Amino acid sequence: MGDAAASGLTVLQSAAAAAKAAEAAKLAPGIDDWSSKPSPEHPRPVVLVHGTYGTAYNYWLVMAPLLAASGYSVFRLDYGAMPGILGIHGIAPLEQSAQELAEFVDRVLAATGADKVDIVGHSQGGMLPRHYIKFLGGAEKVHHLIGISPSNHGTTMHGLAEIAKQFPGAEELVGAVTPACLDQISTSEFLRRLNEDGETTPGVNYTVIATRYDEVVTPYTSCWLAEGPQVTNVLVQDSAPTDLSGHGLIVYSPTATRAVLTALAAKDRVGGA
Repeated sequence: MGDAAASGLTVLQSAAAAAKAAEAAKLAPGIDDWSSKPSPEHPRPVVLVHGTYGTAYNYWLVMAPLLAASGYSVFRLDYGAMPGILGIHGIAPLEQSAQELAEFVDRVLAATGADKVDIVGHSQGGMLPRHYIKFLGGAEKVHHLIGISPSNHGTTMHGLAEIAKQFPGAEELVGAVTPACLDQISTSEFLRRLNEDGETTPGVNYTVIATRYDEVVTPYTSCWLAEGPQVTNVLVQDSAPTDLSGHGLIVYSPTATRAVLTALAAKDRVGGA
């Protein structure tokens, strides 16, 4: 990622911008509205799961309003906080964070009356739900997992340091080796267990959206899941060669957003309509 792009992302994800977005989201129909019911056209709520060092608010400034405007009920999970560390989440042990996701999905289903949810997650947030699906009963509650630059096969400490630069205060945490960092190293026991005996779970659809210019999950093909009838792997540059989005900016990419909307609308894959 170039200096200008990284700087722009940092500004976009500043505390002030996040606070403003959070306030605006209170007025946006369809976002974190626990009294809402999904429409017949979009019967499954969409759960958004942020990545390492992020929060539910600074990640989804663009995606959440667009999904809500498209008619989806959208719920943003904030997870993975650590004691004494304020404003930076997604850093707790991944098994702990997966349990938070399980409890959040149950809450969404109970509030909306839906049978299943669709999950859209970025980076750690695109990989973490696979643990929930595989080990915590999520296969019965998730119709479609859409991962945007997910760390499905891990990364390196260098990669985690790169993404930390995009979040004020996070770079110092890399040196302290937060639990989520250790769990996302490509050789971690967490990822070994997650990927052994098959990378997908029957009955769930999986879409992976990656960018050739990912500087965190490297090579970018580490995002991919093994091909199969449940899996669609999408490379942003196949349809938009001039889209230079890196790991952080891909969540704001119009190309990636279109791919998310296309995946959510798909009705002919494993799991039914």
